[in-house]
Amino acid sequence: MTYDVIVVGGSYAGMAASLQLLRARRSVLVIDAGQRRNRFASRSHGFLGQDGADPAAIAQSARRQLEAYPTLTWIDGAAVSATGARDAFAVGSAGGQLHQGRRLLFATGVTDLLPQVPGLAERWGVSVFHCPYCHGYELDQGPIGVIATGPMSAHQAELLTEWGDVTLLTNGAALSPDPAARQALVARGVRVEETPITQIAADADVRLADGRVLSFAGLFTASRVTPACTLPALLGCALEEGPMGHTIAVDASKQTNVPGVFACGDVAQMPHSVSLAVGDGAKAGLHLHRSLVWPGASG
Repeated sequence: MTYDVIVVGGSYAGMAASLQLLRARRSVLVIDAGQRRNRFASRSHGFLGQDGADPAAIAQSARRQLEAYPTLTWIDGAAVSATGARDAFAVGSAGGQLHQGRRLLFATGVTDLLPQVPGLAERWGVSVFHCPYCHGYELDQGPIGVIATGPMSAHQAELLTEWGDVTLLTNGAALSPDPAARQALVARGVRVEETPITQIAADADVRLADGRVLSFAGLFTASRVTPACTLPALLGCALEEGPMGHTIAVDASKQTNVPGVFACGDVAQMPHSVSLAVGDGAKAGLHLHRSLVWPGASG
């Protein structure tokens, strides 16, 4: 069969887009590898109606709701190939099947490229975070460490003073030499620690090269991101670079430069959160449906 839409990536954005299409009685195939970006976090915050919920439980509940619609097909596994053009796409899944679709949506999320600090990756999403709106409140205005990755980390440190006393750990990262930028840190009460980091220990203890240990309620860092799936690039989808890394370039209707191929969620926008991903997915679903109704207008 030929599906109206094949959705690659079945996390929050992909499911939100699928819901709009299923409610329009369109046939949707979701191919999902099961690698949610926030799989390391035990609680999701800032999502209206789900504040403090287990992010895995949110995803499971959403999938059960989608499965109530008879035009949904779901495959657990990775998409390994994508070829074709509008109205005639073919997507291969890891099981060896080839699936046909009129439209293609990438909601594959991104991969976080983390600073190479021993102990940091193991604490990602647990006591080391990237989004203060998602995790800042729970630190109860305790001391916060920001591990710098570049000039934008100074702005991250300034913002985080809304949630606690902040120390910016430069760890060899180049910050802006602009005296005004340095003064902005001082004005917000940010302390700057330039001694290199040797290890993250306990929950959020930072061991420094001179032997000192700085204890924090939580740590933040600005990860660089890259699309978690290479298929969009292989299809010819253009990427664009932002302050946090690369995303798929889309227009206002969430369509890429390749006709009939759309993208949404973290892989197609910044900043990132569950609530923003859901909203972006819903928007993509509406535009995908309209591209099927009026092919000459969009998609």
